[in-house]
Amino acid sequence: MKISVVGTGYVGLVSGVCFSELGNQVICVDKDQRKVDVLNKLQSPIYEPGLTELIEKNYREKRLEFTTDLSYGVKNSDIVIIAVGTPPLPNGEANLLYIEQVATEIATEMNDYKIIMTKSTVPVGTNHRIKEIVSNLTKFPFDVVSVPEFLREGSAVKDTLNPDRIVIGTESEAAMKILTDLHKPLTDNIIVTDIRSAEMIKYASNAFLATKISFINEIANICDKVGADVTKVAEGMGYDKRIGAAFLNAGIGYGGSCFPKDTNALVQIAGNANYDFKLLKSVIEVNQNQRFNIMEKLKASLTTLSGKTVAVWGLAFKPNTDDVRDAPAFEIISELVANGVKVKAFDPIAQENFRTQFNHPDIQWCESPLDAAKDSDAICLLTEWDVFKSINLFEVQNVMANPVLIDGRNVFSKEQISLTKFDYKSIGRPGIKNEKVLVKS
Repeated sequence: MKISVVGTGYVGLVSGVCFSELGNQVICVDKDQRKVDVLNKLQSPIYEPGLTELIEKNYREKRLEFTTDLSYGVKNSDIVIIAVGTPPLPNGEANLLYIEQVATEIATEMNDYKIIMTKSTVPVGTNHRIKEIVSNLTKFPFDVVSVPEFLREGSAVKDTLNPDRIVIGTESEAAMKILTDLHKPLTDNIIVTDIRSAEMIKYASNAFLATKISFINEIANICDKVGADVTKVAEGMGYDKRIGAAFLNAGIGYGGSCFPKDTNALVQIAGNANYDFKLLKSVIEVNQNQRFNIMEKLKASLTTLSGKTVAVWGLAFKPNTDDVRDAPAFEIISELVANGVKVKAFDPIAQENFRTQFNHPDIQWCESPLDAAKDSDAICLLTEWDVFKSINLFEVQNVMANPVLIDGRNVFSKEQISLTKFDYKSIGRPGIKNEKVLVKS
């Protein structure tokens, strides 16, 4: 099939590249000339395992091209995918400015029947708004469909090529058949529904996963107080098929481009329909508060923060991505600096992205985890990168001013910690610590 993808962010770029991998002719369109130039050099503007290799392969095999010319993309495609951003407005609602702009541009460039497929996460009713915009600007036939994405940053290529399900929201039998054929190489688990339900499925899915994260973090906080181990609690819960083990890892809360944005947007969607989504409001509040749990543990170990040096391991909101959008590290480092702490920060991939958004004279940017730990009074581990999981803890403790480790992602086991001198605190595992170590004054 001939496909154009408008927007080369995580969703658009990964979707376009993976559709080309399936044998389709794909044109990826973006108004950012610099980004298109990078892609035409066969480089990826985002860090995503396996993506660069697929870009190079399908570009060389002439199934994939990149351009800023939206007219060219629309006119040479049967399916036009909208994958532009829907950033939050100050009140939490999704900003649909880019969606409406792209719908207008697509309509003015149409030259034949097109399927306009929305993969951007949009509030219920948005696709009907797209249909209205296009109808007013073109004489050519078209169908608007909603096909939400469910990829995870860090495993986006794998998720796209091996999806749990494909959701197709459409009012057109013809469009349904074409899109079913397009997605059949990926999975037989294709759910066809109305457009509004497809739009809601995306928000409901992300809100439910966010709820699981906040729930297990609340359980972890109780475990800290009563002496239980949240990892064992989560394991016991996860074997229940009605619950499942995924998203039951306690830590410092969710971040990234999806969960924070989509949970806030769903609260607004509900509010606009005169419904008070109390549960989801609590999920958001719990997640926000959880980020500062690590600060309380740090203060308990160091007594005072002013004048201390703290290493921060991990700046991305999760491992295997360079995305720092709504990463907990922003608020935690802000709080550290505000308390008079000198921060030594290290992230194996996301460091430059973080630095461009948060550069402060009290932050030292380090070249390795050991470099960050050297002469520090404590380490705060915020992202569970493999480089931290595999580190030699004896080597780390020997270069520190004080062996204090606040593990915000429960990376290290009781066995690993018991052999060290670390004053170790994690999330919901109060039994894993060494109480004999005293911090130097």
